[in-house]
Amino acid sequence: MATVRYVEIAEALRTAILSGEYPVGARLPSESDLAARWSASRGTVRQAVATLAAEGLIGSRQGARRIVLRKERRHSFGELNSFAQWAEGVGHEVRSTFLSRTRRAASSQEAQRLALPPGTEVLAVLRLRLLDGEPTMVERTAYADWVAAAVEAMPEDCRSVMDGLAEGSGIVAHYGEHLIDALPAGSEDARLLGIRRGSPLLRQRHVSATASGRPIEWSDDRYLAGSVTFSVSNSAVATPLERHAGDR
Repeated sequence: MATVRYVEIAEALRTAILSGEYPVGARLPSESDLAARWSASRGTVRQAVATLAAEGLIGSRQGARRIVLRKERRHSFGELNSFAQWAEGVGHEVRSTFLSRTRRAASSQEAQRLALPPGTEVLAVLRLRLLDGEPTMVERTAYADWVAAAVEAMPEDCRSVMDGLAEGSGIVAHYGEHLIDALPAGSEDARLLGIRRGSPLLRQRHVSATASGRPIEWSDDRYLAGSVTFSVSNSAVATPLERHAGDR
C-alpha cells in the first residue's frame, strides 16, 4: 500500500543520510530517479521526501532537487548536560538570547516542582535558543528564588545559564527529571520559531536539582519538530545523573 511504501522509502533515505551516503550539502536523486529505484509512484516518493523535510533533514534551497541540510541531532539523557554543552559537544554552534526576565509569584505547578511555598517569588525567564544560526527551541524557565539574582546578572547572550551558575556561584545541578511530550505551537512559539501556528513541537519539561536535592529550575522547552532527537538508554543498574562545575 502507498502509506507503507512511503514510510519504507523515507526510512531508507534517512538511513542513507545518517550513514553519510548523502553528506550535508549533497543533492538527493530526482523524484523520477527515486521512483524508478523503488518501483513506486512519484506521489509516494513525494510523501517520503516530505517526511524527511518535516524532520529538517533535507530542504529545497536549490531549486526542485532536495539537498541534505544536516544529520540527526541526538540528545542523550544518559548525562545531565546543558543544552549548550550537548550541542557544542556534537559539533553545533549555539546561540541564546534572553527575551525576558521577570520576577513574579510562582504558579501552583512551579511551586510544587521547585519545592517552594505557594506564592513564593520566582524568576520567570523566556529564552530563544539557536543551533547553527537557526531558531530551534523556545525555553520558559522558572528559577527558584535563591538563584534568581545570579540569573538576572547574566549577560543577554549567555550561552548556558546552568554553566554560568556552576562557574560563577558554585551552584551545580546533579539530578534531573525529564518529561517529554508533543503539542501544537501557540502564537508566541510560532512567531519566535518562524513556523505556522499549530505546527507540531516536541516539548521537554525538566526539573534540575543540587546534590542535596534542592530544586534549581523548572523548565518548559519547546523544540522545532525534527530539530532534535531525544535518546534514552535503560539499564538494570541505576546510575545517578551528575554534572560538575566547569565541565564543558
